[in-house]
Amino acid sequence: MFHLNSNYQKLDNPYFFTEVAKRTAEYSQRNPGQKVIRFGVGDVTRPLTKTVVKALHDAVDEMAEEKSFHGYTQPQGYEFLRDAIASFEYKRRGCPIGADEIFISDGAKTDSGNIQEIFAKDNRIALCDPGYPVYLDSNLMTGKCERDDVIYLPCTEANGFIPELPKQTPDLIYLCFPNNPTGAAITKQALQEWVDYANKNGTVIIFDAAYEAYITEDEIPHTIYECPGAENCAIEIRSFSKNAGFTGVRLGYTVIPKAIRAENGISAHNLWYRRIGTRFNGAGYIQQRAGAAVYTEAGQQEIRELVSYYQENAKMIREGLQEAGYTVYGGVNAPYLWLKAKEKMTSWEFFDHLLNRAAIVTTPGSGFGPSGESFLRLTAFGSHENTKEAVEKVKSIS
Repeated sequence: MFHLNSNYQKLDNPYFFTEVAKRTAEYSQRNPGQKVIRFGVGDVTRPLTKTVVKALHDAVDEMAEEKSFHGYTQPQGYEFLRDAIASFEYKRRGCPIGADEIFISDGAKTDSGNIQEIFAKDNRIALCDPGYPVYLDSNLMTGKCERDDVIYLPCTEANGFIPELPKQTPDLIYLCFPNNPTGAAITKQALQEWVDYANKNGTVIIFDAAYEAYITEDEIPHTIYECPGAENCAIEIRSFSKNAGFTGVRLGYTVIPKAIRAENGISAHNLWYRRIGTRFNGAGYIQQRAGAAVYTEAGQQEIRELVSYYQENAKMIREGLQEAGYTVYGGVNAPYLWLKAKEKMTSWEFFDHLLNRAAIVTTPGSGFGPSGESFLRLTAFGSHENTKEAVEKVKSIS
């Protein structure tokens, strides 16, 4: 008789996003015809930009030509995209990252869920609480850790949602800034402390920078490699989903500097290259051509306009709910807002309150970790019209 992977039984069941979908569906069944506004899942709603769409069409036409047909892609990604990323994201900021240290993937979620594979099971991990569930779940799935072995880094109102350096020394630290779910951002000075800590203790930082396009303040770094020494201790994960609207197109990348080596001299870069050569056939040529279009002058102008649209939503939500008497964090350097419940409601009670009274779907903060209790995550990825309507509805029931 076959046996299933017992590690999967360690996961929360059901997944809290599944519960969100279930309660939303039940509400719609009870209230047929009622318009539901979704502030929950962080999916973009604006169409792909003209430059990106043209690049997609051009790549499809190219694939239709016999002499220009492309089969399997290069596992690490095509040079034309890696060169564009290295130049725009790193070289112009003075960061010591080369194109050969960039690995193209089908999205940041994939790499966030797989990067732990190259590390041994005896590595102890540290996670922000609250934090993106994939970090914990992917480690549980592969047996890399038990819940009780994890070093949790509380991110609360008291510390401005920026974790303090751990007293117990971990081997791997997951950091995400600008943060999902709290919307908090970290200054370069504060991030430098984490880099110095990691280099001192032989720790690797896995830095999720999926939301860097939303940074508006000068003191907030766009990449961890703006901090001296980060190339010796940090792996950075990036996405095209929230800046270029590629949630359905699927494209991202991970930076693994060649300088990151274990105590025995083994290169993390080489292990990841070997891993993708075995388990990944590369992101599609068509998607990569679209990704390269993002770095053209026209592409960048359109991306700035796209991001600005969602930033206006974030401002509308933040200011509107503050006027209604709510405590709201985030939404300045990130597309996420962290809304505190009134009257000591739990996250799920607050979720049900807004769903049943205002037909608004949010994400319960407790699903991101214990320190998320009594908060809701809101996203700024809706339309201006729906955002304005939702804010007015919340005001009306406050």
